[in-house]
Amino acid sequence: MRTLYSKTLEKMIIKDALKITDSFTKTSKMPGLSYSLPAWECKTGWKLSKVPGTPCFSCYAKKGNYTRYPAIKEAQYRRLKAIEHPQWVEAMATKIKNQKWFRWHDAGDVQSVEHMQKILEVVRLTPETRHWLPTQERQFLPDPKDVPDNLVIRLSRSKIDGPSSSAWSHESGVTTSDNRTCPAPDQGGKCLSCRKCWDKRVQTVVYGKH
Repeated sequence: MRTLYSKTLEKMIIKDALKITDSFTKTSKMPGLSYSLPAWECKTGWKLSKVPGTPCFSCYAKKGNYTRYPAIKEAQYRRLKAIEHPQWVEAMATKIKNQKWFRWHDAGDVQSVEHMQKILEVVRLTPETRHWLPTQERQFLPDPKDVPDNLVIRLSRSKIDGPSSSAWSHESGVTTSDNRTCPAPDQGGKCLSCRKCWDKRVQTVVYGKH
């Protein structure tokens, strides 16, 4: 389906897209690229980071390499600013369109309703890519009928070992028990062949506490 962004997308090249979006993240765990924003700018996550017992209280994106190297944080803030660029949608789609798997926000989160709508446009422009978007920002969730088939949005539970939520069709949680469904800890910290996070047939994915 062609959108108002399609014509510009056809003309954009990777080099021009990179000038707008900045670089993506290639983690050793994931099967594809991911995209990070500063965790300090999470709307809900920032509040939860001050509350013991929440996944955000000991957020991995506020330590380790995310803080060890100033260049990483600087790049995250450039990406945050870039969302305002009038060609951000086309630039993101240009960089993503040859990826089979893509994760939104290995750090950071959706910033606004407008940001979410832009993400949905990027997903529509990259129908051959499977997208996974974890989020704590339930106030920015779209109408379910507007979510493309190639995108799974997983609403994150706000408490570790917390109950399931009926607020959204797909979710993720963190547990301190043996009831996790993410196999990565048994696989050297890698996804390997697992694609549960991207699979709409999987309603809930539960991770072990970091």
